[in-house]
Order: sequence, then structure tokens, then C-alpha cells
Amino acid sequence: MLPVRSCAEYLSEQGRELYVAQVGTGTRHLWIQGRIHGDEPYGLDSLMTVLRSLASSGSPTYRQIREQFTIHFIPVYNPDGSEMNTRTTTLWDETTNQPRLGANGRPLTVDLNRDWAVNGFRARESRAWYEYWTMVKPEYALDIHHQGMKVDRTTGEAITLSLGVSLAPGGPTLPGIRGGEYDVLTRQMAGHVWQQVDHRGHITTDRYDVGEGVVIDIHGGVVSAMMMGLNWNGLNPTGHSNAAIFFETSGNTRDGSLGQKARGKLIQQNMLGVEAWLSGLATGAVQRLDPEIWEQIPHDPVQYYFTDWGGTIPA
Repeated sequence: MLPVRSCAEYLSEQGRELYVAQVGTGTRHLWIQGRIHGDEPYGLDSLMTVLRSLASSGSPTYRQIREQFTIHFIPVYNPDGSEMNTRTTTLWDETTNQPRLGANGRPLTVDLNRDWAVNGFRARESRAWYEYWTMVKPEYALDIHHQGMKVDRTTGEAITLSLGVSLAPGGPTLPGIRGGEYDVLTRQMAGHVWQQVDHRGHITTDRYDVGEGVVIDIHGGVVSAMMMGLNWNGLNPTGHSNAAIFFETSGNTRDGSLGQKARGKLIQQNMLGVEAWLSGLATGAVQRLDPEIWEQIPHDPVQYYFTDWGGTIPA
């Protein structure tokens, strides 16, 4: 892997290097990121394993993926938060080599997954990764996260993986982007992954929500900004955008019940999900899928949209 840039501007807030690995020779670009929240490690763990396999495997599927795409792997989007095992990162004063303080005298922190916004980009990491995105212009993106322990509200079955779209399909925003193209593509991508991994071994899957019948439609998230074609600081004048989905693995570093055996299984499910996403795009299986498969993924009926622009609004 090579640093995104070698100059100091492209370091983290605390001066750590930002790394990206590229695999493949195709003219179409894919973006996969992990550990944007520093206390969510399985994105790093699973992406490094997929990266090694994809770079070395001679299987026909992996060869097809490498020939069609150049894949940009960002295993650790948030190196400072990862080092501190915190969700956020801390804004840093380079002169004093100390945290920047707010009016209350406390260190200023930023959730990097809410920093791609018109009035955002407070952190150096956000500015660096955004500029890299405008250079890469990916066609699709995948973001890997953690969530708390989750069970199916009807059956009580433990959920190990939730599939999500940060601009809710059929919601107030996504149908109006590119004539609804991403409203279809995101359903197809999530639906294909669900078909390939659900009840494979230990994996049980549903749609991501933030409460019973409540799904997100946020504009300030990184992959939301990608789909909306954010032009910050004039760096995206053509309005490039791309469809994106995310994974939420159940269980995180704050959950003491996760032992090494469970950890291995949760990493493996992300690996299988990433591989399903890549192969589905390479073979065209994603685009051939009926987008209505989104409705088959277990979920509560949508009653509200949780937004960062209009509060919680009825569906």
C-alpha cells in the first residue's frame, strides 16, 4: 500500500499517514472504506484479508474483477480514532501538538462520517479523502461499519449483519437523484449481497434501521455526499456522483460478549459480503437483479425517516 500523498497536508489530524491500496487494471473504479469510526475494527480486518486474496488469487472470478475494475481499498479511514479506539477523531493544533479546545475548554472532536458537508471538512482526513475521491471518480462505493447487538423484532433471532443505504430507497432524497438511477442501483447491490450471504453459516441479515420503523436519510454522511455529487471548494465541478451502500456488523469493541471465535465469524461475514458485492458488479448479476428484492430483505415497515436536515419526518 502507498500513502495517498507524501506531503504533510495529507496526514491525519495528529500527523499519521493515510493509506490506500489499489488492485486491478480496469478503467472502472470502485471505492471500499473501513474504520471511518475508530472503534469499529472489522472493516480493517476484513478488507485486509479480501485485499490479499484479490491481489493473489488466480480464480476466474477474481481475475474478472481485476480486469474490469481498479479497486481503491481504504482499510483505515480514521487512523487517529483507530489508535485511540474512539468513534470520532480529535482536531489537533499542530503548533502546540495538543488537541484544539472548544469554548468549554474540552477537546474538539469530529465524527468523520458526518464531515462531508458544505459547512464541514473540519478534519484533515476529510479533506484528503474527499480530494482523492474527486480524482478517482468511482462508479460504486462500499462502507463497512459496526452496530450494537441486534435481534429480529419478530422472531428474536440474532442479526449478525445489516445492509443499509444512507439515503433511504424510496425516501425523500434518493428518487430525485439522476432520475432515480441510484434508487435502483442501491437496492440491487444490497439485494445481491443479501442473496449471497444470508443464512450462509452463522450469518443472519436484515435491513439497517435506527429504531423500529425508522430509517436514515442523511445528507452529511460520506457515502451520502458521494451519491449527491457534493462539490466542495470547487473540487468536483462536474458533479461526479456514485451509488453506495454500507454494511453494519452487529457487535463492537464496547460489547464485552464478543470473544475471539465470534470476532472471526464477524470478520468472515464481511469478507463474504465484500466478495459478493465485487463479483456481482463484475458479472453484471447486480444490474440484472429485480430491485424489488430490497423489499424481501427482513425489515420493519418504514414509518419515519431520520434526517440531519429536517428532523424525524413521517414516511
